[in-house]
Amino acid sequence: MSESGHSQPGLYGIERRRRWKEPGPGGPQNLSGPGGRERDYIAPWERERRDGSEETSSSVMQKTPIILSKPPAERSKQPPPPTAPAAPPAPAPLEKPIVLMKPREEGKGPATVTNASTPEGTAPAPPAAPAPPKGEKEGQRPTQPVYQIQNRGMGTAAPAAMDPGMPSHRPLPHPAKLLPPERMKHSIKLVDDQMNWCDSAIEYLLDQTDVLVVGVLGLQGTGKSMVMSLLSANTPEEDQRAYVFRAQSAEMKERGGNQTSGIDFFITQERIVFLDTQPILSPSILDHLINNDRKLPPEYNLPHTYVEMQSLQIAAFLFTVCHVVIVVQDWFTDLSLYRFLQTAEMVKPSTPSPSHESSSSSGSDEGTEYYPHLVFLQNKARREDFCPRKLRQMHLMIDQLMAHSHLRYKGTLSMLQCNVFPGLPPDFLDSEVNLFLVPFMDSEAESENPPRAGPGSSPLFSLLPGYRGHPSFQSLVSKLRSQVMSMARPQLSHTILTEKNWFHYAARIWDGVKKSSALAEYSRLLA
Repeated sequence: MSESGHSQPGLYGIERRRRWKEPGPGGPQNLSGPGGRERDYIAPWERERRDGSEETSSSVMQKTPIILSKPPAERSKQPPPPTAPAAPPAPAPLEKPIVLMKPREEGKGPATVTNASTPEGTAPAPPAAPAPPKGEKEGQRPTQPVYQIQNRGMGTAAPAAMDPGMPSHRPLPHPAKLLPPERMKHSIKLVDDQMNWCDSAIEYLLDQTDVLVVGVLGLQGTGKSMVMSLLSANTPEEDQRAYVFRAQSAEMKERGGNQTSGIDFFITQERIVFLDTQPILSPSILDHLINNDRKLPPEYNLPHTYVEMQSLQIAAFLFTVCHVVIVVQDWFTDLSLYRFLQTAEMVKPSTPSPSHESSSSSGSDEGTEYYPHLVFLQNKARREDFCPRKLRQMHLMIDQLMAHSHLRYKGTLSMLQCNVFPGLPPDFLDSEVNLFLVPFMDSEAESENPPRAGPGSSPLFSLLPGYRGHPSFQSLVSKLRSQVMSMARPQLSHTILTEKNWFHYAARIWDGVKKSSALAEYSRLLA
């Protein structure tokens, strides 16, 4: 309608209906609204004013560019961008942190160690939460790390150490397995002079299986204790009174007595057990029994029977619990010694059967029976004993005497292979047994002052040392030690034994030897 109130026919014509039939994208449009046709017509002066205001608003509403960068504290640590392949820059030297220990107060957590350069107002963050606190800004991070003390115990000691009631400075007990083995300075008794077992040796043993057991047998005065001391811990230059196995003194030699009684025990740091024994078939022990009216056990009627049975018990014991048994003699040779060795082998206790096998099984099988290495040591050898022809005769005789023995008396030790006789071929000996020659120890002092040539001889010969016919005593002892230590270590029983297990096994064998029915029957035949 017009302002006068009359209707205009042109408004209800085709143009009017067309505007109603053309809805916009959002539905029918209201012509009187802000998006109607009435707003399409804009005066020129109004259009100029609006264009100027839109240019001004567009310049005002333009977004400010944002530059991403790191805080200055971290920007200094960031290396510059590589412009060319050059060597990496050297890191700046770090200041050594000063560590302070804060004592733990009662009712609070464990003590912490903080750095002295940390600001006082900044609370130290625990290691489990490395993120900074919420109230802390990004650029205000601590420059030094914060450490926390923790008790690291072993086994059941760790929970007890973390108890708040326990002081934090209390040290944890160290496990016994980490302690080094105690070093022995002298030998101790394994079997006393009354033939009773002693338990003091177990204090020096460990729970490990790499162990070598070496025993010795010999007649009285042959030098058994001296040989065992030189093989274990001493040198020929030392005083014999400081040897680990006490040697026979001059007073004892004058009295004709024996120095060692029973069985002595010594173990080295290399875990090698040495067993020194009293002399076998000793006349001094027999004389002591007769003159002192010592009571004999009820199963023995005569003193000499008791002495021989003692020797057989010791030899049978060594044949069962040792890897190597050294037979020392100071002259070649005593046939009664070989007869004694064969008797000890006969009465030797059999190897214990495994626990899962029944005790009613058949007799011991020779294939599984244990026999040690047997080494014949010729002590106090003379110059003619080192002659190749004499050496061949000695090997042949020992081989014939021990032909029916199951002991390992050949194939494990050789004087030809250790360069004692450099001129002899390896096949010089037809049947080489475990025989080793050692000269008299005091002969070294004589060789230091050899007889000089006469006045009419050449001065060149007066400067040469005297001819000994064999290597030095120290050299031969060193070669013997290396040969014995390198011998194979066969399994003593059907199970692998540690040092402590070997001790209990030896105690059981000794008890069985003393109660052996074979020895009792042999003693009855001697009576």
